[in-house]
Amino acid sequence: MSATDPAAASRRSSPARIWGFVVELWDVLRRPSSVFGLGVLVLAGFVAGVVFWGGFNTALELTPTEKFCTGCHEMRDNVFSELKTTIHFSNRSGVRASCPDCHVPHDWTDKIARKMQASKEVWGHLFGTINTREKFVDRRLELALHEWARFKANDSLECRNCHSAESMDITRQSPRASVAHQRFLFTNEKTCIDCHKGIAHHLPDMRGVPGWQ
Repeated sequence: MSATDPAAASRRSSPARIWGFVVELWDVLRRPSSVFGLGVLVLAGFVAGVVFWGGFNTALELTPTEKFCTGCHEMRDNVFSELKTTIHFSNRSGVRASCPDCHVPHDWTDKIARKMQASKEVWGHLFGTINTREKFVDRRLELALHEWARFKANDSLECRNCHSAESMDITRQSPRASVAHQRFLFTNEKTCIDCHKGIAHHLPDMRGVPGWQ
């Protein structure tokens, strides 16, 4: 390829053109407007901010719902079908824990952080990472380990949104549960997920999982 190849010259000048465009755009943005007054610009910015925040907040409230979570077959046909057989879905008190109750923090800051983490799950859906039952089963342990680690790191925050150690009446629990809660939960030696893996979904093959018997 010669030094005067037009294609090569175009590739070499492409970064320079992009940088030139960025510099020119920044110059336009910081230059005072000669058409609109300051008040108009401030008002337009305020309205744009309200519209953006309204759209952002609406999307934020629509996504942490059971309907949204089960909108793809990977969730609907696998973990959601398992949840429907547990006491968290149907029980004598009529209180149901839906997908976001356990997998989306209630606090706004933690919720935003969780949404950012969940963005990679969208890519998994688009590229068919677990789009068949076989793929899901093969990766069940990996998926479970990630979620258990998240619960462990936040001291089972989503569990504690509904279950309070201070409100527990251990005299109405089974002897085994009462002893375990007093020994491990009340002393903060362990957190909920340490003992309650598989409470809402089927367990993967647990061979080799540390601390599991």
